[in-house]
Amino acid sequence: MDWQDARLLVHAAGRAAALPAVELPVADADGTTLAEPLAPRTDLPAFPTSSVDGWAVRGTGPWRVVGRALAGSTPAPLAEDGTAMEIATGAMLPDGATGVLRIEESGRDADGRVTGTLRDTPEWRTPGEEARAGEELLPAGTPVDPGVIGLAASCGHDALAVRPAPRAALLIFGDELLTAGVPGAGRVRDALGPAVPAWLRRHGAAIDARDVIGPVADTLPAHVAALRTALDRADLVCTTGGTMRGPVDHLHPALAELGAEYVVNTVAVRPGFPMLLARVAGTDGRDRFVAGLPGNPQSAIVALVSLVAPLLAGLRGRPVPVLPQVTLAEPIHGRGDYTHLALVRVDPATGAARPLRHVGSAMLRGLAQADGFAVVRPGTRGEPGQRVPLVPLPLTIGERP
Repeated sequence: MDWQDARLLVHAAGRAAALPAVELPVADADGTTLAEPLAPRTDLPAFPTSSVDGWAVRGTGPWRVVGRALAGSTPAPLAEDGTAMEIATGAMLPDGATGVLRIEESGRDADGRVTGTLRDTPEWRTPGEEARAGEELLPAGTPVDPGVIGLAASCGHDALAVRPAPRAALLIFGDELLTAGVPGAGRVRDALGPAVPAWLRRHGAAIDARDVIGPVADTLPAHVAALRTALDRADLVCTTGGTMRGPVDHLHPALAELGAEYVVNTVAVRPGFPMLLARVAGTDGRDRFVAGLPGNPQSAIVALVSLVAPLLAGLRGRPVPVLPQVTLAEPIHGRGDYTHLALVRVDPATGAARPLRHVGSAMLRGLAQADGFAVVRPGTRGEPGQRVPLVPLPLTIGERP
């Protein structure tokens, strides 16, 4: 399958199986996704408020002081011309006020009356100036961050209907893997068990140490049992290795035994083409997913950004991730009929992307220095000065030393 088509297809599968909404206190909603549009419960502001410290006045000056208007209270009206009320920023404007005089632009005469000249522009906020009650401020699918939390609270919301982070699990396949110590004697250190959960969290999944299982024995019964256990508690199960059809690659037979349906089975992308995503019906009638990541470490991360990231966006009710554009500073070779995802470092000042070394499918050195993958479409090569999409790794460009 074409790489771009695969991204769209798995996102659609995720949207179709999007997690049910839950209601959370506003302060606890950070990192979730709005399940409903955000609208204020009242006009914003709900009443006329002073935008400065000063004097609420009625009529022309000088003005006789008749009281104070403090934030959090309802002031008495200004009933007569030539009267004033001391007012604090954010306080409710008293009925009858015709202007607000800034404190720094005011004075007092010998009789204690307030003097000064009003500005031509009003110094207060009118009801509904920011938004009207019921007006859609943010659509469903908006990520909830501190800015959204503050806006929701100002709108009068105590709780929000949100889609939570999908629960993920990781199964490590491979009898050759070591989970501690130095590689040698035919055995290699597992690099994906420690790294993939961190990548999953950065893409919005919830996963902890209990959700990482393995290495799972290279037998079909062990694979089936591990998948069943993981699918009982996870919305998404990622596996590492076994996506081909070698003598100890049991993932495909295990998926068949579970009655899984392929959403994507291999993608025309290099590296990482033997990636897959399968759908498994849960006992509650809701779909779960198995993402098969290749065993080579960089290939696994290519599969993660290609299939898992858009799937997680769909499960969270978010739109398919839009890829930014970068300018190639050096040539990048094509991969014939395959999309080439090439590791690059991006200059934050110029947006220029330079390919990295040590980028073999089994290598992680280049990945540890990269800002993302430049996308070179099938049948093309990347030329200096060309604008191409970037699949960003979930770090701020330029954050690496």
